[in-house]
Amino acid sequence: MRILFFGDIVGDRATAHIAERLSDLRREYDADLVIANAENCAPNGLGMAAKQIDQLLLAGVDVITGGNHSWDSDESTGLLALEQVLRPANLAPDVPGRGVLTLDAAGEKITVINLADHCAMKSVKKVAAGFRPAYEGWLAAERIGTVIVDYHGDHVLEKQIFAHAVDGEASAVIGTHSHEATTALHLLPGGTGFVTEVGMTGPAGGVQGFAPEVMVAGLRTTGNPFSGDLPAPGDGPITLGAVCIEIHDGRTTDLRRVAS
Repeated sequence: MRILFFGDIVGDRATAHIAERLSDLRREYDADLVIANAENCAPNGLGMAAKQIDQLLLAGVDVITGGNHSWDSDESTGLLALEQVLRPANLAPDVPGRGVLTLDAAGEKITVINLADHCAMKSVKKVAAGFRPAYEGWLAAERIGTVIVDYHGDHVLEKQIFAHAVDGEASAVIGTHSHEATTALHLLPGGTGFVTEVGMTGPAGGVQGFAPEVMVAGLRTTGNPFSGDLPAPGDGPITLGAVCIEIHDGRTTDLRRVAS
């Protein structure tokens, strides 16, 4: 079984880029399943928007994961009602949406689990009261068949500890959120494929896919880069942050980056 996983999609140009290329990429990598973190796919890069989610699903994305930006707008929150759209599972039961999805691919059951660490989620006031530690969310999740985890987090240390904690239970742990891809691709001793940060799919040359000018001005004038208006996604070339995961009998046997 082969799975394509796309890191944080930033803005509508990045969404269109994946939608245009996905059919060819699925064929090139002989992919049985496609997972994409799309919590930044709205035109302004903050949350999700229906048009962009529709583009991704129609293009062939099977599961959409999220993170701290999943509640950035009412439209984004509403999209959590879709079966294919996940948000972090380590939240209280009364928080809208779901964090776990089991589906069929290549004649097998696959469970996708979306988790997030405290540092990524601490600014999300809408769900602050419902936050639970990521490992607690893992233990509570129903895990059927091959298990893929989107671990949305800031801390390298926490991502790596989690991956080793579930080695042999999860088939792959794919890190998202920081947008800056890490070089090393790991095959852990128990058979779990792991990358600390898959990287973003979005405009290169700015700050996590966003135009830097507004944040730079805020830093220079007030000492706070977030004191001004929200920045727009950048206009640089779209970079592709993605990996292909090859799994046999629940163990990752090959993990490679997808060429831009």
